[in-house]
Amino acid sequence: MSDGFELHPHLARDCRVLGDLPLCRLLLMDDSQYPWFILVPRRAGAREIYQLADDDRAQLWRESHELSRAAMQAFGGYKLNLAALGNAVPQLHVHHVVRYQHDPAWPAPVFASCRRGATSPRPSTSA
Repeated sequence: MSDGFELHPHLARDCRVLGDLPLCRLLLMDDSQYPWFILVPRRAGAREIYQLADDDRAQLWRESHELSRAAMQAFGGYKLNLAALGNAVPQLHVHHVVRYQHDPAWPAPVFASCRRGATSPRPSTSA
C-alpha cells in the first residue's frame, strides 16, 4: 500500500507522527496554539486529491470525517478549518485545525500567523 512513500522532510520536522490509518499517516503539528492535525495519504508522488484513485479518495474523506468529529469532540472547538494547500510542501496533505473565537489568529487563517510551539494542545476535559 505505501510502496515508495516517504514523509516530506518539512512535515517530519514540524510534526509528531501519531500513527497510521488505513490510508493516511496521522500527524500532529507541533504548535501549542491550536489542535492541528494533518492527514497524509501514503501514496508516493501524490500532490493533489484528484490524483488519488477513487477508492483512495473515498477513504481519505472517511478518515477526514472521523478525525474531524473526534477532534471537535475532544477539543470543543467553535470551527474546524480544513485545507490542502501544498504551497510550501508539495506532498498531498490535509490540515485539520480546531479553531476558537479567542485563538491568536481568529478569524484569519492560521497559516499566515503560525509559529511552532514547544508543546501540543491537550483535549478539553469538558465534553
